Amino acid sequence: MLLDHTISQLDTGPMPPDRACQMGQLGYMQWIAGLPGEADYCRAARRALARAADLRTGSPAVEAFCQLVETSLATPLAPLPLSMPPARRRGGARARRVDRHWSGRGAARSKGRS
Repeated sequence: MLLDHTISQLDTGPMPPDRACQMGQLGYMQWIAGLPGEADYCRAARRALARAADLRTGSPAVEAFCQLVETSLATPLAPLPLSMPPARRRGGARARRVDRHWSGRGAARSKGRS
């Protein structure tokens, strides 16, 4: 099921707020694009919120996704501020340092050296 898959992709734990917002937007776009054309949007949105409810507090990206869904329910005919994240390199030492910092593992990891 696409909804469960989308929510599991967003549930990656702590991350910087801007990254969580980007992931939440991407998750929302993935979820809405997967809805059947004849789907009742309000019903599907309430179902998505119910499925994600338990993960909201532990995952900033899931929280961002839920906020977008809630905003869309509150003002269904208003455009949402969605955008693709800027293109950037995803690998390398800098990205690993940022991921390590936000995952709580700390920077003082040794690899067998004293």
